[in-house]
This record gives sequence, C-alpha cells and structure tokens, in this order.
Amino acid sequence: MIKDTAPSHDGFYMPAEYEPHEATIMVFPERPGSWPHGAKPAQKVFARIIREIAASEKVCVAVNERTRQAAKEMLPEAVIADQELLSGAVNENGRIVLINIPTDDAWARDIAPTFVRSRDGSRVRGINWRFNAWGGEYDGLYAHWEKDDAFAPEFMRKTGYEGYDAGDFVLEGGSIHSNGAGTVMTTEACLLSPGRNPHLSKTEIEDRLKAYLGAERVIWLPRGIYNDETNEHVDNVCAFTAPDEVVLAWTDDKSDPQYELSAACLKVLEEAGIRVHKLPIPKVPVTVSEADLEGYVFEEGEDVRETGERLAASYVNFYFTNDAVLLPQFGGENEMSDARAVAIMKELCPGRRIVPIPARDIILGGGNIHCITQQIPAANVIN
Repeated sequence: MIKDTAPSHDGFYMPAEYEPHEATIMVFPERPGSWPHGAKPAQKVFARIIREIAASEKVCVAVNERTRQAAKEMLPEAVIADQELLSGAVNENGRIVLINIPTDDAWARDIAPTFVRSRDGSRVRGINWRFNAWGGEYDGLYAHWEKDDAFAPEFMRKTGYEGYDAGDFVLEGGSIHSNGAGTVMTTEACLLSPGRNPHLSKTEIEDRLKAYLGAERVIWLPRGIYNDETNEHVDNVCAFTAPDEVVLAWTDDKSDPQYELSAACLKVLEEAGIRVHKLPIPKVPVTVSEADLEGYVFEEGEDVRETGERLAASYVNFYFTNDAVLLPQFGGENEMSDARAVAIMKELCPGRRIVPIPARDIILGGGNIHCITQQIPAANVIN
C-alpha cells in the first residue's frame, strides 16, 4: 500500500463512471438489519444486476462462508476464485467471479476501493479510505464496521491492484462523483458532517479530494435526497452524464421536502456552468410497509426502520456499465414515474441500453443500484 504520496502527485485521476470499465465489484447481501426476509428478495435482484453487468464486463462478487452457496445457486455460471490472486479468472471477459472476503454489509460503492487511472492510461490503482459506517460514533448506522473498513485493502491484495492509503481520512465512494475531466462533485451535508472528518476544514477536505482524485475543482452541492441516512450522498441526488452535464433529482412540488434541497443544488450547478437535466423523483414516496418491517432483524446499536418511513428513493442512483444504464424502478403507484425516468435516460444516453431494474428490494436496505456497485476503470484508455 502506497502511503507516502497521493494519486495526483503520481499522475493518476478518477475517470468518469461512463468511461470503459475493466470490472465491477459487488457484495452478495445477507445482513438481516438491512435486507428483510432473510435477504432472499434482495439476493434475487442482486443476481439479476450481476448478470446484466456481466453482459459487457467482468463482475467480482464478494461472498463469505454463508452467502457463497446462495450466490452459487443463483449464479451457477460464476467461477469461485479460491486462489489469492484472481488474475486468471478475471481476465476472461464477461465472467462472474466469487471472491471470499467477509463484510459487514453489501454496500460495495462505499467500502470498495475508489479506482484511479494514470494519465497515460496504462495503469489503474485503488484508494483505501477510512470507513466508519456513515458517521462512526456520532451517527453511524451500525455498531461494528471493522470488516467493511478492511474490505478495500483486502480486495486489492487478493486481486493484485496497487493502492494508496488515505490514512484516517473518512470517505465513502457514494459521496463523490467525477467527470474524469478535472471536476468532482460532493455534498456539504455529507463531507462536512461531524461524523466524517470534523478535524479538517472544508478547504482541507477539498484539498484531499483534489490530491487523491486528480481533480482541479470541487463542486459542493448543499444537500442530497431527503431522509438519506448516509448524510445525503451525492450519488443519490446528482450524477454526471457528460463532462459538463448532470442529471439532478427533482420535484416541482414545492410542498415536498425535496424541493428546497434540489433547488439549492440547481443554483450551485448553474453557477458552476454545468448543464442540468432534471430527473424527477418518484411521484409517490416509497415507504416501509408493515410487512417489510416484520422481515428485518436488527442488532443492538444498529439504525432501525419504522412503518411508514420515507425511503430515499431516486432514479439518479443508476449505474453505468460498458453498454448500458441500470436504472432503478419502484413500481406500483410509480409506474408513470418509472417510465418517465426511462425516457429521460434514453434521450441522455444514446448508444446505451436503458435497463429498468425493479429496485424496491434494494431501497429497503437504504440505498440503490449505484450504492451496491463499484467500477474498476479499464487500463490502456488514453483521453
């Protein structure tokens, strides 16, 4: 692990998600406090997403001794990687690889390495941030997160990727977006939260982002999605679709608590010279039902859910694969909202398949498709 320098000093930067991938990292779910009814409904959706991604790139799926069998049953085509290094299995295009690494939950975006690429396109390295379950002792979502915090360095060790150690700097992958051309987005609500890096000023945090992500500027959006328990990650409210274009979660309903949050973000984006495409949130809020609540098993110290609780549902939490956009769909009373989101993304992403994914069983865990995926950019790509 590289500790005495930062990626930007070595000529590395974070590419945009819509640039070519080598692979995607996911974790097969099981945590009973996140995924109700024995995680079976969530596992089925995860398996579908894994197959969709594998149509155009490799997928490395972390499993443990309990989830390994379930993953293999749902993904019989998967290769089980028992060797320390996965290079032989990973080098086959489209292959699904199960890799044994224990975790506390399944949020690959937040616990996996953030990958950066050299300016000449020849090398890819990972970054190991500090993970504290979205707030640590201040407002973290569960009491123990040691396995999640150890995931990034262990993944890099087993897969042979060189990596940078960001030391005690707390950051989750869902709290940043890069356009691959010098601009990074984040939210003040998250990165200035007392549960992240309270010993650092906003300027110092921005300097860290520039140093580790190879960025020249940071756009600070004020807020994220209403009731987002991650302290409002940027990946749920705004995402790049081109170097100077974004989709922004939106509502025209001024009585909705999301309206003021999105309006504040719109102002910042327009002042930064970014072209904004509004992507309306589900018209009917997605909430926890009584049947959902009966399926959870919470442990001591873990954040709990309540019947009627509004979940942070947003269509912005999509994922770019090499040939598609995997787009959350919420169904029921939101069928028209779902269809509208598909139509908007088709217009904004010509040349990519728009793949609607029924995602209610994911949002019940607190996040969505983008939150459970982490891209590894392809090497030998020259911009």
